[in-house]
Amino acid sequence: MESHGKYWMVMITLMSINALVLTKTSLQEDAKWLLQVKLDFQDPLKVMDNWSNETTICEWNGILCCPDGVRIIGLNLSSSSLSGKISPALSNLQYLQILDLSSNYLHGAIPSSLGNLSSLSELLLYSNELSGPIPNEIGLLKKLEVLRAGENMLSGSIPEEILQCTELRILGLASCVLDGSIPAKLGQLLHLRSLNLQENFFSGFIPAEIENCKYLEIFSAAMNYLEGSIPSALSNLTMLQTLNLANNSLSGHIPPEFGRLKTLNYLNLLGNHLDRNIPREFSQLFKLQTLDLSRNKLSGIIPETLNKLEKIQFLVLSENSFIGPIPNNLCARSVSLQHLILGGNNLSGPIPEGLIHCSNLQQLDLSNNALNGSIPSNIDSLGNLYDLHLHNNSLTGNIPPTLGNLTSLETLSLYHNLLTGTIPPELGKLKNLSLLFLYENLLSDSIPMELGNCSSLTQIDFFGNQFTGSIPITLGRLKCLNFLHLRQNNLDGEIPPTLGHCKSLQVIDLADNNLSGTIPATFGLLENLQVLVLYNNSLEGPVPRDFMHLKNLTRVNLSSNKLNGSISPLCASSFLITLDLTNNSFSGGIPSQLGKSRGLHRLRLGRNFLNGRILREIGQMRGLRLLDLSWNKLEGELPAELAKCKGLDHLDLNNNHLSGPIPAWLGDFHRLGELKFSFNEFHGPIPSELENCKNLLILHLDHNRLSGSIPMQLGNLQSLNVLYLQMNNLSGPMPYSIGNCNQLYDLRLSHNSLTGSIPTEVGRLTNLQVMLDLSDNFLSGSIPPPLGNLMMLEVLDLSSNCLSGQVPYEIVELKSLNELNLSNNFLQGQLPSSASKWPRTSFLQNPGLHGRPLDSCSGACSEISRSTENQLANGAVVGISIAIVLSFILLGGIVYWVLMKIHALWDKPISNSSSSSVNRAKGFTSELSKEAYKWTIGSIAEAKDKDVIGYKIDSSACHDLPDRICICHQNGYPEEKDTQKAICGEGIGNWLDGSL
Repeated sequence: MESHGKYWMVMITLMSINALVLTKTSLQEDAKWLLQVKLDFQDPLKVMDNWSNETTICEWNGILCCPDGVRIIGLNLSSSSLSGKISPALSNLQYLQILDLSSNYLHGAIPSSLGNLSSLSELLLYSNELSGPIPNEIGLLKKLEVLRAGENMLSGSIPEEILQCTELRILGLASCVLDGSIPAKLGQLLHLRSLNLQENFFSGFIPAEIENCKYLEIFSAAMNYLEGSIPSALSNLTMLQTLNLANNSLSGHIPPEFGRLKTLNYLNLLGNHLDRNIPREFSQLFKLQTLDLSRNKLSGIIPETLNKLEKIQFLVLSENSFIGPIPNNLCARSVSLQHLILGGNNLSGPIPEGLIHCSNLQQLDLSNNALNGSIPSNIDSLGNLYDLHLHNNSLTGNIPPTLGNLTSLETLSLYHNLLTGTIPPELGKLKNLSLLFLYENLLSDSIPMELGNCSSLTQIDFFGNQFTGSIPITLGRLKCLNFLHLRQNNLDGEIPPTLGHCKSLQVIDLADNNLSGTIPATFGLLENLQVLVLYNNSLEGPVPRDFMHLKNLTRVNLSSNKLNGSISPLCASSFLITLDLTNNSFSGGIPSQLGKSRGLHRLRLGRNFLNGRILREIGQMRGLRLLDLSWNKLEGELPAELAKCKGLDHLDLNNNHLSGPIPAWLGDFHRLGELKFSFNEFHGPIPSELENCKNLLILHLDHNRLSGSIPMQLGNLQSLNVLYLQMNNLSGPMPYSIGNCNQLYDLRLSHNSLTGSIPTEVGRLTNLQVMLDLSDNFLSGSIPPPLGNLMMLEVLDLSSNCLSGQVPYEIVELKSLNELNLSNNFLQGQLPSSASKWPRTSFLQNPGLHGRPLDSCSGACSEISRSTENQLANGAVVGISIAIVLSFILLGGIVYWVLMKIHALWDKPISNSSSSSVNRAKGFTSELSKEAYKWTIGSIAEAKDKDVIGYKIDSSACHDLPDRICICHQNGYPEEKDTQKAICGEGIGNWLDGSL
């Protein structure tokens, strides 16, 4: 027996020695693989510094050994700032149960070799930068209970092999780029308690098979592209606590069966297309703490039964189509409600008094509805309120002073209502108030000085009220203020210099008031100022030199004031995006340092007294969209550097002294919508390259010294609305291609030397509305009847040309026309009967034109009542007819006698009028003022009546006069102040010769 005992003692000793040897061998094997893993990681925090043979492996950071110390069962390196890739060597740790590499910066793919970790129960890889698909080999991990790989860049679909992990309790794949559909077979994971698939690209339907996961407590598939209806089968998940399907494209109604989810405490369906009513069965969700149904298409009334949700804290129903009043008893059974968000519906009626019982309410948003009535005076019962949003309603009455008792209030938003009265001084007690928005109401009187006590104020917006008086100097105490908007009120007085002490100010908008005095020099202390808007006031004096310190200005608008001096202090910032100084009295040149603002988009300096040249540095502003330098005293040619501003869509240089040719490179401004060069001294031709400005809407080149013909290529500007070319020296024919500009509604070509006929294609400009002005040219031929197609035209002026033929009835019958001028031409024949509605001045000085209104009867015949005409006997009618005939015979005799008399005068010797003189007259241009040489047909008629038609001037007196004057004198006519155009000299001669 003794020997037998010794035997077993020896055996136990040998086994122990063998176990120790095996343990040491196993740990050494694991250590070898871990050191290999270490090589694949970058470890800036030196978390793995003690991973060495000098330290026992079970003491290494992040290593968990089994209780007997035989093998490593856990590796936790989460939140260690590791980067690099996951080493495949991890797959050799055969006994590993927990692998946590979460919240690092690891990239690359998940190694498929991890499928060899057959003992693994938890795999935590979330919050890294891993990419690629989820490896199918994950399905080999039969003991896996937790898989969390969200917040990565994993792509592809959920592999079906994952369904082989039948022990899964938690599956977290949120915030990746996974796509495809949610596998219906997920319903086979019967132990699943949490399924988080939110923020991916999943599409298709929510599988009803998920109802088989009876233990599911959390299901989130928010922020995907899921569609279809919400399966009512989800109501069978009786242990469900969180259901989040927000921000998908789900439609249909909310299943009433959800009332069976007795354990539900969080339900979020916001941002879908759900319609119909809120199911009344929701009143049975007694544990519900958060209900968010916002941004859907829900309608009907808000059910009062929601007051049964005794634990509700967040009730968010905003941006739907709910109607009717707000339930009065939402807090009848509970005071747990903290956040009530009902904005963006069609709720009506007053703010219910019952809301005052929600004593724990912290956030109340009733904005963007149709609420009326006043703000309850006892609103201070909501003592925990920190956000109050009542804007965009129809609330009336005063702002209750009791709001000053809500000492926790941080946001007060009452804008866009019908509130009247004053701002209660009691608001000055709100030390925590940060945002105060009262804009677009009917508030009046002065802004209370007490607001200077609201030391936490960061934003004040009182735009669009009726405040009077001065801006309180106490606002200078608001050290946190970064946004001050008082535009469009009736404030007067000077801008308080104390505002310069609000060092945090980024935006100051005091425009559209009656402010006077100078801009405070203390504004130069506001180094954070980005936006300064003071337009439409009566500010005067120069811009303070201290503005040179404002290096962060991005938007400045001081237009429509009385400011003067240099604009240099406003040009120190290189971040300017908009600079608008229009309609002031600034003088001097445009500073070259403005060129440093290379991000400038809008530069408006019009209506000042700026002189000198347009700065060449403007070419550095490659992003310039609008340039307005109009109504100044700028001179010289356009700088070639301007050609680099190819993004310009508005260029206005009207009313300066600019000269030189219009450059062809303007055709490279493909975005140009408005080009205004009127009232300058530009000369030369209109560049045909303008045809490339396909977006051009307005082209103003009038009142210059342009010459040559109108380019045919302008007809390619099919977006053109307005074309002004009047008061130039343009010649040649009017291009027929203008008919292609079918969007034109205002066309003015007057006071040029255009010849030829009016193209019939003009009749295609059916959108012409404001004016068609071709007056004071040398246009000839007949008036095209297609002009009668211009049904919207209001003004038609063809006067002072050489037009002949009859007046088309289509013209005088234009319904929209309210001004017609065909005078000073050679029109002839009978006027259409409908012409009688126009004044005589519309047709005067056309030699062969007759009919009403030119021919009007006088005396008793001018007024014959309709009733008298009806009473005339047939005999009387015949008698009147005979009398009219005799009158015409008598009138014809008189005319014959006058013509004979004229003929006798014509037969007297006069100087020869050579055809060469006539030809020279045809080439006469407007180098001399046309007003000085007009010769009207009316003047000829008047000369006839005075018997001075035979008055002569010796041809030698014509040597120093233009050819056209010689023609007129050599044909025996007296000099008049108003003379007919050169081309008409031939016409007058022919008419007198009897050929017209």
